[in-house]
Amino acid sequence: MKKKRLHRGFRSQSLSDKLFDILNYGLLGLFALIILYPMYFIIIASFSDPVAINNGQISFWPVGFNTLGYQKIFENTKIWRSYSNTIFYTVVGTTINIFLTMMMAYPLSRKNFFARKPLLFLAMFTMYFQGGMIPTYLWMNDLHLYNTPWVMVLLPAMNVFNLIIAMNYIATNIPEELYEAASIDGCSHIAFFTKMVLPLSKTIIVVLVLYYGVAHWNEFMNGLIYLQDEGLHPLQMTLRSILLQNQASGLGDVDSMMEQQKAAELLKYGVIIVSTLPVLAIYPFLQKHFEKGIMVGSVKG
Repeated sequence: MKKKRLHRGFRSQSLSDKLFDILNYGLLGLFALIILYPMYFIIIASFSDPVAINNGQISFWPVGFNTLGYQKIFENTKIWRSYSNTIFYTVVGTTINIFLTMMMAYPLSRKNFFARKPLLFLAMFTMYFQGGMIPTYLWMNDLHLYNTPWVMVLLPAMNVFNLIIAMNYIATNIPEELYEAASIDGCSHIAFFTKMVLPLSKTIIVVLVLYYGVAHWNEFMNGLIYLQDEGLHPLQMTLRSILLQNQASGLGDVDSMMEQQKAAELLKYGVIIVSTLPVLAIYPFLQKHFEKGIMVGSVKG
């Protein structure tokens, strides 16, 4: 019945409206193809013959199907350890991020909060001026966080950009009059935050989970600087080491160098798939909340 109504609605449109809709659908389809084809190409290239990739023979289907790249990746036992490390960093780090961000976003969203302006100024100041790598390294070492898993979750504990998004969302969607009404019944700020603000902020929390989670999942630099033990390395560092180990070294006979080059070519595509597949699998379930939350939280009305 719904399809029939849509069909009748299209038939009842004027010629200019029909052309406008056709043009819109055509442009959107073209944009979708431009966006999705590079990822599709990486997938089929990871299962193709490296010679065919270098010769430009890959277009829509794998050529010379093989799984050498994935075999090289998963035969390394360190990857499973790094996967579990990254999952730990992502889950624990995102939980800390959400807790601290929402705890700070709520008071900053209240215009009658006496320390709102100085705290907001200090938060904004860190977006433009930072201590630098060496002072931060010394600080982490003095706190005994160097070469521990906690440096990966406590160092990036809050992002000011995400704080501003959450603050604007709360200020826009949870008016101060709501707290005034709740305070008449004896509701404190802590009770109001836990029972009212958090349940009403599920949309922006999903956005923050996606932002923080992707950042933790792709984290590389902090691991490179602060983690010396290979057993603590995140996934991105392990994939990089696998890729470097299989690069053609220039030593040995020509056949072995060619085999190394082929493996390295496939590894480049396989590494991309292995590192991004979990995020791509989760995103469709968060897309609805993400689109709504980012539009409301980014514009203060």
